[in-house]
Amino acid sequence: MSTRTDAQQIIQSALAACLPDAAVRRALEGKKFSGGRIYLVAAGKAAWQMAQCAAQMLGDRLTAGVVVTKYDHSKGEIPHCTVYEGGHPVPDENSFRGTRAAMDLVENLTSEDTVVFLVSGGGSALFECPLVSGDDLARLTKDLLACGADIVEMNTLRKRLSAVKGGKFAQLCAPAQVYAIVLSDILGDPLDMIASGPAYPDSSTKEDAWAIAEKYQLSLTDEMKKLLDVETPKQLDNVETVITGSVRELCTAAAQACQELGYQPTILTDRLCCQAKEAGSFLASIAKSHENADHSTAFLAGGETVVQLTGSGLGGRNQELALAAAPGIAGMKDTVVFSVGSDGTDGPTDAAGGIVDGNTTEQLTSAGLSVHQVLAENDAYHALKAVDGLLFTGPTGTNVNDVAVVLIKR
Repeated sequence: MSTRTDAQQIIQSALAACLPDAAVRRALEGKKFSGGRIYLVAAGKAAWQMAQCAAQMLGDRLTAGVVVTKYDHSKGEIPHCTVYEGGHPVPDENSFRGTRAAMDLVENLTSEDTVVFLVSGGGSALFECPLVSGDDLARLTKDLLACGADIVEMNTLRKRLSAVKGGKFAQLCAPAQVYAIVLSDILGDPLDMIASGPAYPDSSTKEDAWAIAEKYQLSLTDEMKKLLDVETPKQLDNVETVITGSVRELCTAAAQACQELGYQPTILTDRLCCQAKEAGSFLASIAKSHENADHSTAFLAGGETVVQLTGSGLGGRNQELALAAAPGIAGMKDTVVFSVGSDGTDGPTDAAGGIVDGNTTEQLTSAGLSVHQVLAENDAYHALKAVDGLLFTGPTGTNVNDVAVVLIKR
């Protein structure tokens, strides 16, 4: 098999190992609930997959549920549940509509009732009832995405502008108990930051929020400024939380797939969090250092890079990472660098990520494209499309960050 074929197989194996069904099943098996009613709320890119499994396990004990996921991530009806699709990474009116339905669902519950709350990445945009106008929130979200703020910085601000983030949804559920099952998409699994922590006490402070706003010189309305001064809940006594998956599992599964194909794998990190193009350049340098290896090797890095927008092109962090690696591995035989988002979507595109090899730079040059210029325009999608460098998986039903891999086949 070719190195590119190996890459596709590694991606498929790693994603299959990280689907949330088994994780949700583990979290619910043997779980004893009180004799009251059970409600289900699921939010995030993996919400449908998680909710579908939970609904099957709960059966007729489930009174009702609301599922809010990204457009095209629903795969049909779920018993006792209403499914909504909304905007991501920028929330829209459908995000708000689904969240309001969830808020209505948990009104007037008793201490005997339980809310099974399924949380996955993307929930910060999809599970939202803003305390500012939708237009103002969309503008701030776009500014945060463009300035290079990381996910923790973004969520520190967003939870203060929301009626459900930062532990506020758990407060709305009270006095009912909340059993939160979390699929982590943030490095280190900070529970108050995943989906902006709707059911977890907030560790960040208003001082943190103001420091981020000043760091990136964000334009805030007077209403936003007032909300930044309102402190978030620091203690919740009606929540039990279980983490069911993370990028560590994704890296481990990818490494195992590499090994099964004859590569000697090394996991470099599961906390990659730099600029995407810097990560690509770094991985290319790793490949170059091992160019003369006498055995097949693989180097893996999991995490979530960021992109600072300097152009108006189309792409995503995984595509930009892969493209940035191309010059560094130019001319190398049987070597690829690929990066893929576990949710199956990379930025505002239909691709899950990108893949390059030793011929990519030459192919781009022949097509009249400069890697440096393409990166400056943030137009990795069109460049990779021109050289068969896009990876497609479709929505996967999970969301545990990204994995980038160097493969050197001998």
